[in-house]
Amino acid sequence: MLPRTVPRMPIKVRTFRPGDAAEVAAVRRSAVPHLICTAAGIAWQAEGTPPAVRLRLLVAEDGRGRITGCADAGLHAASADPGQGFLHVAVRPERTGEGAGRALAAAGEEYLAGLGAHTVFTWAADDGRSPGFAERLGYRRRRRAGFLTLDLAAGGLPPLPAGLPPGVGLHTRASFAGDLRRLHEADLECRADEPGDVPFRAMSFQDWLRVDRERPDLDHGLSTVVTVDGEVAAYTLAVTDRISRYGSAMTGTRRAHRGRGLGLLAKLDSLHRARRAGYTMAVTGNDAGNRAMLAINEKLGYRGAGEEFRYARELPAGRRRAVRRAAL
Repeated sequence: MLPRTVPRMPIKVRTFRPGDAAEVAAVRRSAVPHLICTAAGIAWQAEGTPPAVRLRLLVAEDGRGRITGCADAGLHAASADPGQGFLHVAVRPERTGEGAGRALAAAGEEYLAGLGAHTVFTWAADDGRSPGFAERLGYRRRRRAGFLTLDLAAGGLPPLPAGLPPGVGLHTRASFAGDLRRLHEADLECRADEPGDVPFRAMSFQDWLRVDRERPDLDHGLSTVVTVDGEVAAYTLAVTDRISRYGSAMTGTRRAHRGRGLGLLAKLDSLHRARRAGYTMAVTGNDAGNRAMLAINEKLGYRGAGEEFRYARELPAGRRRAVRRAAL
């Protein structure tokens, strides 16, 4: 007897609703296990992303109404080129091959084309499926990045120095609650020097507050700021799942203070705080070209846990319309 053909369930793509946050977070974690992703973080992303990003969150449902995939699409508002967009698609690993990824990508690209985007950037985890999927859709590989992990419970973290150099101080980010503009200035300087494909454009203080202050999974008590003679010199941002996992969202050192080990000191202090708070696993990601950060993470004991690739696709001119940049 020939096997029966099981009909493929129809895929429905719709706009994200607040009640989807927990399922969307679960989809993202299942597709990229090294991400720190919570329902609160998804809800904040939907409501708190700066308007200039023109963010749209999408979900894919099967014929029974179950969410099998999700996507986020928008404009790189911090880019000097307003026509550069992003599109990230995630599908539950056990539901790949059913059409959800392709449907989400098509809907996301259509949305970005309507905003006037000419180039779409995405990341694809090196999981044996995602790079091939991106390439079949016409995306071309640009950069490589790695996922790194550190077992905080194993006790292999280097000790903090017995004493600090003259003039150097360690602080939590929470202690700067009344002096945030200094953190904003340091963050813009450090982010401008990050390796990447998108030309940098400074973010306004108000939008920076939305992204780097109000984010619910950002832990200001675990994030460390290093000062030299009272001036902000280096910092690291910590995000957590509030359970066991700690992630590094950004580590930077201002140009005038580089080469002194202050970025390493900031991250080491933050990791020790995290371990004392009960976190057992640290995760981070590094661009393959960021040698300074790779060296810091190696000294801290991080080890490779996987890779991902940056892809880009040029949208056909006929699909685009002129885009006007919203004020940042």
